[in-house]
Amino acid sequence: MSNDGTSTPDDPYGTGPTGGQPPAPGQQPGQQPGRPDYGQPDYGQQGQYGQPQYGQPQYGEPAAYGQGGSPYGQQPYGAPQPPAEQPGSIRTAVMLMRVGALLSLLSLLTTFLFRDQIRDQVEQTLEDQGTTITADTVDAAVAVGTAFAVFFGLIGVGLWLWMAWANGRGKGWARIVATVLFTLSAVSFLFSFTQPQPLLNTVLGLVNLVLGAAIVFLLWKRESSAYYAAMSGARAR
Repeated sequence: MSNDGTSTPDDPYGTGPTGGQPPAPGQQPGQQPGRPDYGQPDYGQQGQYGQPQYGQPQYGEPAAYGQGGSPYGQQPYGAPQPPAEQPGSIRTAVMLMRVGALLSLLSLLTTFLFRDQIRDQVEQTLEDQGTTITADTVDAAVAVGTAFAVFFGLIGVGLWLWMAWANGRGKGWARIVATVLFTLSAVSFLFSFTQPQPLLNTVLGLVNLVLGAAIVFLLWKRESSAYYAAMSGARAR
């Protein structure tokens, strides 16, 4: 090496006049061992390249963006969503369904209140059919008719309450079932005119028919459809 410290052909690495060593792997010629050259990153020191900047999450640590470890302040994927609020049309329809359940129960009670009138109608029907009328025959017919009236009356009360519960929770299939039940009740009401029955039962049947039509109309309104869609989407998440 020359006196000004530059390397000579005998000392190409500039490590000194005698006993020079070649640079370590990754070390530049003329660089002192253990110390990085200016402008070169030192991956073993704090604050150098390879270390996260201030405010950035380190490797292996959860992200701190937003709330709950979710970016942009949103809830994490799959978190439960708040239920949609019932529109006025759904609340009114549910209330009318409960009224329908009460009317069905009242219609069921009329079966016992008008038992004598039902007996007279059964006797008239048997006479028109040419059947021999006996006390046992009439009693049996009245008992069978009363049993059927109670059975179907209880089913009617249960269907009203079931539809009120399901539609109130925005179950899309419940709206279709309610529409089908209304259609069947309308056909049954028209068929009832072919059979003798107390006037009160006819009036209650007509009220139920009007009530069902109003309920179906409310269930298929635009705000009701939006509620069913929102509840269906919430359950799908």
